[in-house]
Amino acid sequence: MIETWKKLAAIDIHTHAEVSCRLPPDPIQAEFERAATAYFGAEPKRPTIAETVDYYRERNIGFVMFSVDSESGSGIRHIPNEEVIEAAQENPDIMLAFASVDPHKGKAGAIEARRLVEDYGVKGFKFHPPIQNYHPYDRMAWPLYEVIAEYKLPAIFHTGHSGMGTGMRGGGGIRLKWGQPMLLDDVAVDFADMTIILAHPSWPWTDEALSMALHKPNVYIDLSGWSPKYFPPQIERYANTQLGHKFLFGSDFPLIMPDRWIADFKAAGFKDKVHEPILKGNALKLLFGEEA
Repeated sequence: MIETWKKLAAIDIHTHAEVSCRLPPDPIQAEFERAATAYFGAEPKRPTIAETVDYYRERNIGFVMFSVDSESGSGIRHIPNEEVIEAAQENPDIMLAFASVDPHKGKAGAIEARRLVEDYGVKGFKFHPPIQNYHPYDRMAWPLYEVIAEYKLPAIFHTGHSGMGTGMRGGGGIRLKWGQPMLLDDVAVDFADMTIILAHPSWPWTDEALSMALHKPNVYIDLSGWSPKYFPPQIERYANTQLGHKFLFGSDFPLIMPDRWIADFKAAGFKDKVHEPILKGNALKLLFGEEA
């Protein structure tokens, strides 16, 4: 499979499953989607997983997909991990699945995570502390982190401002403080075998994310959720110098489309030498190991 992925044009590390073929639409999710559509200027109709596979296959771009289990924090019924994983198993040349388990599930969540790894071969996990409503270093999440670290898998953590909830009354109940990157520094120390991917440019705490990626070998940054032409300038500066090996292409599909992201990335101030690592090479090493 590694050889197949090497032939791809790029690897999008951050895409969302938002339409289930197994569950009816969730009214709470619909309210958040309307607000996110207005914030991102996105298309109101969300694609199914099958439509997403077709979109990425047409462009020869590999992608990592996940849902977000935030049931205790938001009340949103999340798309089953198994639905995403099974789609990835049917399309291994183009798609990988990460799972999402609400940290409030504690030990039960850890058991679920182990089952998803051992029975389904899931390749990583996704967390969104603001919408899951928890401090990233809360002890209730430790059993879950321990499983991820045991299998030496990556975990994507939302950081920075949240487009979800923007403009809604009370921000949709989402507390931005849980997206501060430095709250994950203790996690990176105590769970050093878990690769931590800080999702998004982490604004307004961008410098914290850069410091952590510079300091901790197990911390990376995915650049999803923003067009590269709007990145804080220090992103380009560090990508072109000390951290070119730590940045990953991510779009935040379907809220930001990869066609737009890649075009804006190539037009920005990133040096040619970091284009291939950011678009594909760094993700190959992270997802498949050094032999990639």
